[in-house]
Amino acid sequence: MIFWQILLDGFAVSALYALGATGFTLIFGVSGVLNLYHGALMVTAAVISWAASSNWGMSNVNASLAGVLACMLTSWLTYFVIIRPLQKSKAIPKEEKEIFILTGTLLWGILIQELLSYFFTSNAKSVNPIFEGVNIIQGVRIPSNEVFTALVCWATIGLLWLLVNRTTLGKVLLAASMNARGVTLLGFELSWIYISVWSIYGVLAGVAGVSLGMFLGVSSYSAGPLMASAFTIVVLGGLGSISGSLIAAYAVGYLETLTAYLISPAYRTIPSLVLLIIVMYVRPQGILGRRSN
Repeated sequence: MIFWQILLDGFAVSALYALGATGFTLIFGVSGVLNLYHGALMVTAAVISWAASSNWGMSNVNASLAGVLACMLTSWLTYFVIIRPLQKSKAIPKEEKEIFILTGTLLWGILIQELLSYFFTSNAKSVNPIFEGVNIIQGVRIPSNEVFTALVCWATIGLLWLLVNRTTLGKVLLAASMNARGVTLLGFELSWIYISVWSIYGVLAGVAGVSLGMFLGVSSYSAGPLMASAFTIVVLGGLGSISGSLIAAYAVGYLETLTAYLISPAYRTIPSLVLLIIVMYVRPQGILGRRSN
């Protein structure tokens, strides 16, 4: 019985981690931004979705869409207010811009976290699920919402795959992740590429955040742990490698689930952090990352 419980719960948790890490990896791969407000962005989607349903009287479906929309708007705001001004600033030496952007996203994430706490709540809240009820799978009671969460996460990842591999926009984004300046020589405007990728990132983080709020619940102070999990996954998978992030998400998800069931939920993050340290020593480029020469 415990085997099936771990297998099913771990799959759902890992699907959430996979979707969140995919967006994080996409932004780094295309724009080169190591975004330290990723956790705050996911929390924004969950908190706005909860508020839209509980405080503003929206239906559960519309509240979920409101959370995703708020996440995408916040993503745009981040790009235009934080990222783009720092990238174009002539006052910052080129070799120092990366650390300024890193610091900017970190401070921006803290600001968002505090604003959510001030205007909404700092207490843990759960987003109202779209589907109620319980399913029995191999004798294990699994909430319908848990099954729905896993399906939505993988459907979103599948749509992203189709976008990247079957559309002109996707192929341009893929080319930009390899050589951004080279894409401009083909007549594509780099600023529009960045706006597009930040839009896609906002949707991915929004779906992940709302799904997380339905499945596990979040508070404004969940931003830090979520950021830590995402960072662990993308480093394990290899920075810029979406395939590596998917593999790492399941490694981390199942390690955390095993620890929560067999030891204690309080220690669930420790094994994945130990794994991260080991990988950084043995294979610093990650599972599917490429070693730089």
